[in-house]
Amino acid sequence: MALLGSGDSASVVLPRSPALAPLLARGALRSPFKRPRPDAPFPRTRLVLPAVRVDLARLAAYERVCGFATGDDALPITYPHVLGFPLAMSLMSGGDFPLPLLGLVHTSIGITRHTALAATGAYELSVYVAGLAPHRRGTEATVVTEMRAGGDVVWESTSTYLARHRTDGRAPEARGEQRKPLPAVAEWQLAGNVGRRYGAASGDRNPIHLSPLTARLFGFPRAIAHGMWTVARCLAAHGAPQAALVRAEFRAPVLLPGTVTYATDGIGRFELRDARGDRVHLVGEVLPLLT
Repeated sequence: MALLGSGDSASVVLPRSPALAPLLARGALRSPFKRPRPDAPFPRTRLVLPAVRVDLARLAAYERVCGFATGDDALPITYPHVLGFPLAMSLMSGGDFPLPLLGLVHTSIGITRHTALAATGAYELSVYVAGLAPHRRGTEATVVTEMRAGGDVVWESTSTYLARHRTDGRAPEARGEQRKPLPAVAEWQLAGNVGRRYGAASGDRNPIHLSPLTARLFGFPRAIAHGMWTVARCLAAHGAPQAALVRAEFRAPVLLPGTVTYATDGIGRFELRDARGDRVHLVGEVLPLLT
């Protein structure tokens, strides 16, 4: 995969964060006309928000639905993704982004938090598409989000998004390490409104998360939880050092309402499984960042 470095992109400074609903609609309308392939051109623009401040009421709603402690002057390790998501959507819904937004699957995220982040701080956010790569099931895009304070990168993430389509079969088969199931720690009963609550707090109101009716339009029997809610919920239970690396892979959707099992080795690895334990929804790990 050819990765786009920060020096290769043209920066566009935005006066405010774009609204997500029009971006979702724009991306949906353009999706039927996209022809994804790993060697397609992709946008080389870096979108920048120069002075981001957190809406503390929305932050509190996010903390409640994800299970983080409320009232502290600290951003949860996953919250900068919420702040940067409208910029990512702006890029992925554009006419020059080659993958269709409808059906795009968030397959993984890697997060590096270099230091604790004050909820009352001011930050610069930037997002760019780093590249495309062949996947055994289609084409995968890598999207990078960076948060800066005083010119220094204090938080960054790398997300992969998969567009499924017919391939020539030459992409390497994924061969994840076979591991024994982690010890179960808790069983969580998930209400049917988790997707709506997380959507209200994050702004991500994708219809597959909101109700059984809208989810069925996209082939799901019920609404599914946001992937970023599942990783945030696990990290709220697991915890993370102030300077930390997080890696997570989204394996299977979580249907709402439903019951899931949170499991961890008590050190760094965690996973989310269905109640019977025969389907893994999410696997991840947290590591201290060595500085």
